[in-house]
Formats: sequence, structure tokens, C-alpha cells
Amino acid sequence: MSKPKQIINDPKLSVDEFIAGLLLQYPNRLQKLRNHHVVLAAKPPSDKVQLLSGGGSGHEPSHAGWIGPGMLSGAICGGIFASPSVASILAGIRAAAATQTNKAGILLVVKNYTGDRLNFGMACEMANQEGIPCRLVVVADDCALERTKGITGARGVAGTVLVHKIAGAAAVAGKSLHEIVSIVDQVNGLMGTLGIALDAVTIVGAETVNDRLDDKTIEIGLGIHGEAGLKQSPLLTADEMAKEMITTIREFGRIVKEKDGKSKVVPLYERGNELCILVNNLGGTSNFEMSILANSCVKFLETEHGCKVTRVFVGAFMTSFDMHGASVTVLNLSEATPEMKSFLDAPCDAPAWSTCDAWQSGDIRTSSEERPEVVVEDNEKVKISLPPVKLTNFSDVARRMALKASASLGEHEALLTKYDLIVGDGDCGITMKRGATEVEKRINDGSIPTDHPVTMFASLADAVSDSMGGTSGVLIELMFRKMSSTLSGFESIGVGEMSQAFQAGVDAICLYGGASVGSRTMLDALVPAASTLVQTKNLVDASRKAKYGADGTAQMKSALAGRSNYLSEETLEGTPDPGAVAVSIVFEALHGSAS
Repeated sequence: MSKPKQIINDPKLSVDEFIAGLLLQYPNRLQKLRNHHVVLAAKPPSDKVQLLSGGGSGHEPSHAGWIGPGMLSGAICGGIFASPSVASILAGIRAAAATQTNKAGILLVVKNYTGDRLNFGMACEMANQEGIPCRLVVVADDCALERTKGITGARGVAGTVLVHKIAGAAAVAGKSLHEIVSIVDQVNGLMGTLGIALDAVTIVGAETVNDRLDDKTIEIGLGIHGEAGLKQSPLLTADEMAKEMITTIREFGRIVKEKDGKSKVVPLYERGNELCILVNNLGGTSNFEMSILANSCVKFLETEHGCKVTRVFVGAFMTSFDMHGASVTVLNLSEATPEMKSFLDAPCDAPAWSTCDAWQSGDIRTSSEERPEVVVEDNEKVKISLPPVKLTNFSDVARRMALKASASLGEHEALLTKYDLIVGDGDCGITMKRGATEVEKRINDGSIPTDHPVTMFASLADAVSDSMGGTSGVLIELMFRKMSSTLSGFESIGVGEMSQAFQAGVDAICLYGGASVGSRTMLDALVPAASTLVQTKNLVDASRKAKYGADGTAQMKSALAGRSNYLSEETLEGTPDPGAVAVSIVFEALHGSAS
């Protein structure tokens, strides 16, 4: 097993240094309580209930990231995955209460872990003895463990953050301590969470990487401290993960009381219900993956279960250091009061909170609302003038030259590939041939008109755009488009104007691509060919300069652009740049067919 790579100093001081870094980011909003790992709001509300939360460190941004108007007034940070001490919790309660002018009270929101319940509970009792109105609520939203498994009950996980949000907004609205406790009880009864880990957590200061999950295995319901989950499974797709998590959450259900006072478990939501989901990054998952999973969750809920997902929160809410994975929390809004929903949507200024838009439609959203694409007809793409062409037999000559250049590029595919396998990624030959084949096809079927150079070069750009791909494709397309727009600005078009347009196209490649002569790119052939064409208006001279420039790249010991930029002198020397060679091949074909 290898030692994990982490950005830390002394593991024993990691919580102190984390808090110090947090205060550097938000010096006007956060304060540390002296002698304790307690972070407090710099300007808490003096006449409202204040919320405190906390627990073991390692779940950031929980809980210090939720301090701010509309959420928490403070967070008590324990050691790594360890409950904070009673002394620190009580110190936090006292500090918060000292800012209150009306004894509105303190609400402690804790996750359902034995250490947190005991320590926060003890501090709560001690605070009440001191005359500080204090209540404790426990969040137990994890659906990974059976309800009948032991007396500890479900663990508290990412749903805790939704409790922070709703309870915090209720406090801002002036709700009493008793009323907020009642609201939290309602929220607790309407939500469930389940996570999936692709890689287990490796905690700060660990001597070895936690490799309990191999490359093909995931764990469903793995706890945020690395506790065993519901089961292990082969790797699933995002759609399969969403189905697994959401189905388990729904079946885990919620407890309702019947008329006779007895309780029973019913599904968390029914078909047609309005839902909120919170898709939580467990710490080591990319934003790209998170959005894919969010889409999979909404798609499953709306198409398979017929529900209306009106709020989708995505981000890092309750992490487990570097755990690669995610959890999904489902909150049933159909059973929530309008007031509770308003608290969910209320403004909030906690540093880590990321809001989402409320979906207003009552309809099931089977796909995202999309703005229709602006479609431009082919005859509208070039709304610029077409100056008279003063070139003899332009259409026939242009057609012959384009077909000859395309055929020649195709014939040299193997040579270009050979060079690119040495100094690039090996796709130059096939990329050039792909573009050449498309140009040849469109010339023959008439979709590239050759009767006027302005429309011809615009159509050549379209053909390249649709077929080539890669950087070279973009650069060649750019050159053709610039040539087209430049030609449209002339009063008439002759050999001189065609040469100037080509120079403008090459200049555009330099401008937007960032390379120049000497960079070991196609420009080492294009630039001398363009300048020669402007000066002499002779294709033979331009072709000779293009070949000279391309051959010269074989003696260049370094590349300043493209894939070759990563290669050594030894690898580059002796092999010409394939892009420059392609330019030389085209010019050779052009002057041959123009004769």
C-alpha cells in the first residue's frame, strides 16, 4: 500500500490550520472563539434564535461553511471524524447566547452519531441549567441501514444541510425556538439520503491509502466516516446509480401516524409528488460527474416514478475528505407546508451555500427547456457583396484546382501519418484526408459553388468544419472564412485580390492560433507562400517557398505549438512537421493544375 499524498503539515494541527485558512477567506463574516475550535458569525442576529451545529472535521464545508445569515450562527469543529468536546460546545453556546438581547434561545442541530448526541446533549443540558434556552435536534436521514438494526438508528448525513437551510430561514423569519424544533421534526420525517462510493476515504495523516474498493467495485451506503455500507456492487453507470439510490430511499420510506395512534412506514413519496433533491459530492468527485448524476436522478424520478422535481441542489455539502462518490437526498415537498418551501427558497449568505432555481411549472419535466437554435439558411450565410470576378474561366480553374489538391492530400495520407506518428498524435493524415474527401464530394455534387470566390471559400469553410475536426480543421476553416470576408470587401477580384485574401487568411491563423514562423507548424509553409504570392502573384514561386518552409521544419529542434511542443529535440530532429508538409502538397497540386 502506498502512502497517500495530501496537502497538509502536521496532522495534529490540521484542524487549527483549516480554521485559520477559513478565517483568511472571510475575515468580515467569521470569527474564531479563543481557546476552542469554534467558528462563529461575526455579526449574529441579536433578537432571533441562533443555530449551532458541528461534529467531526473532515466533512467540509460542513459545518463552518454554513455560517451566515439564513443558516448557522456557529459551528463547533471536532477532531478528524471525532465529536467535539462538551467544553467547546458549551463555550460556543455561551458565546452565541451572549449576543442575544431577548433570550430567543439556541438550537443545536447534530447528526445522529453517538458521540455527537452525547456531547451536544450534555452541553445542551448544562446551558439550560445556566439559564440559556437551548434545544437539540438530531438528523437521521441515512437510508443505508435497516430500521430494525440496533438502537442507534439511521446516521445523519447530507440531509442535515437542508435542515440547516430551512431552520436557519425560519429563525430569520422570527420563529420561536419551539416552532423551529417543530419545523425540523417535519423536515426530518420527509427526507432520506443514500450515498455511493467509488473509492473509500483516506483520512488526514493516514499512513496508507484506503484501497478497500478495487477498480471495478463500488459500495452503496458507505458512511461518511468510512463505515460499512449497505452492500458492494460492480461499477454502475450514472443512470444505474441513480436508480439504485433513489429506489432504496423511496422504499426505506417515512413514518406516519395512523388514526389509532400507531405508526407505520410508507414510501417516502408517491407518484406525482413534488420533490427536492440534493446531489452531494462526497469530496473527490468532479463537477462534471456531479452534473451527470443530477441529470440521471431527475430523469429517473420524472420518467420512471412520475414525480415533479422542482429543486435540484448540486455541490459539495457534506463530504468525507477525498472520497470519490456522491450521495442523493430526496425531500418530499408535496407533504411540506408552503411555509417550509418558502424557507428552502429564502435568501442565504453562508459562504458555501449554492442556491438553485425553483422549477415553477406544475408539469413533469421530461427534458430541460431549450432555447431554439437560430438557423441560418445557406443563402443567408454570406450577406456580403459579391464583387465582379476578373479572372478568366475562374469557375473551371477553381474546380480543377480544388479537386486536384483534394486528391493529392488523399494520396499522401500515409506519408502525413508517418510523420505525425513521430512528432504528433498520429492523426494528421486521416484528418487531412477526411477534409479533402468531403471537399471533393461537395465539389462534385455542387454544394461547393465555384462560380464566385466569396461563396466558394465560405462553402469550403463549411466543408472543413463538418468533416475535419481537431485544431488543424479549425485553423483551415478560419483561413477560408477570412479569405471569403476579405474578398467581399474588394471592388473587383483579380489575381492580386486573391493573393491578398490568402495573406489575410494566413494572418488570421497567426492571430487566433498564436503561432508564427519558426513555431514548427503549418505556418512555416503558409507564411512564406502567402508573402511570395502577394509579391510575385505566381503559384510556382509560392509552391517552392511552401516546400522550402516545410522541409526546414525537419531541422527545427524545438516546437512552440501543437503536440510537438511536448517532445524532445532528439525526437523532433529529422522529421518535418506534417501540417507544413500538407500545405506543401496542396501548393504543388495547385500550381500543377493551374498550368
